[in-house]
Amino acid sequence: MGTAETSRFVRLRVELVLEIEDADAVMEAARRRVAEDEELAPLERARTEAAVTEDTAEALAYLTDPLVLVSEVPGVELQQASWVGEHIEYDPDSPDWQLDEDDVDGDDEEGDGDEGLDRREFPGFPG
Repeated sequence: MGTAETSRFVRLRVELVLEIEDADAVMEAARRRVAEDEELAPLERARTEAAVTEDTAEALAYLTDPLVLVSEVPGVELQQASWVGEHIEYDPDSPDWQLDEDDVDGDDEEGDGDEGLDRREFPGFPG
């Protein structure tokens, strides 16, 4: 595709593996954020608070804001964002966790691998 034919839309895929060193601190930060969120209806606030209190992956997903990643990048406007937090088994020495050529250049011939994941949708944007 030449420059004139290139889409102006870009999908940026970011994968992070984080080690939770203090689950209570993560959950408390998420509960504070829920309490401060003036846009949450009472029923949604209760459901969200229960979720972030029961599961550190949910708490971390709630604290993550993709808009922050791109809000100060000139010339771009976020169109859609989704993300997921899930508990995983992690071995940094395993070949399964090494970047391969497909990860580097962004080609994913087997699909996006996102089937069955509970995604967090960015409020105000379609999922």
